[in-house]
Amino acid sequence: MHGPASPGWLLVALCAVTGTYCLLRMRSGVEEQRRAAGGEALMGFGMAVMAVPAAVFAPPGWAWPAYAVVFGAAALRALWAARRSAHHLHHLVGTAAMIYMALTMAASPAGGHGHVHGASGVPVLTGALLAYFTGYVLLTGARLIPVPAGAAVTAAPSAGGGRTGVGAPRWGDRPELARACRLSMGIGMLAMLLTM
Repeated sequence: MHGPASPGWLLVALCAVTGTYCLLRMRSGVEEQRRAAGGEALMGFGMAVMAVPAAVFAPPGWAWPAYAVVFGAAALRALWAARRSAHHLHHLVGTAAMIYMALTMAASPAGGHGHVHGASGVPVLTGALLAYFTGYVLLTGARLIPVPAGAAVTAAPSAGGGRTGVGAPRWGDRPELARACRLSMGIGMLAMLLTM
């Protein structure tokens, strides 16, 4: 969200790279992975745009409500998809956070221009989102920690998930990269919420 230039650009880069990788994941052979990757790509690029420093680009007044509408549609899609997979509940929380930040920016006295410190967000809601994303980042980060060699051998037969053929999985089908992608977006969301 429009904070100091240097951290803002780092956040833009993190979110844009994450969104780009999610686009690559959309080429997966697994339909559910393609769907999840599409929502995550939207989130990554949306966060990148939201993080552009205000000194470079100050969006017009209509941009924030439009942002809320786009992520509102994404939230409805995540809610519908949550019937099949609980992972989409995380997408629902993420899109809700984007709607909340966009509406907060639209309602801020400067109309979303300039630095966000002191923006008129609801402290309880901001705190709840911070708690959720902190827990999510810690849990996802813990899942990326390598498993000891003995445990990896025991888990190896089920790790393939029924994959056929020989060789490494394609870029879009690597679960550890998908987790790293989600971890990056969770960290980005925390950084954006902290500026409110």
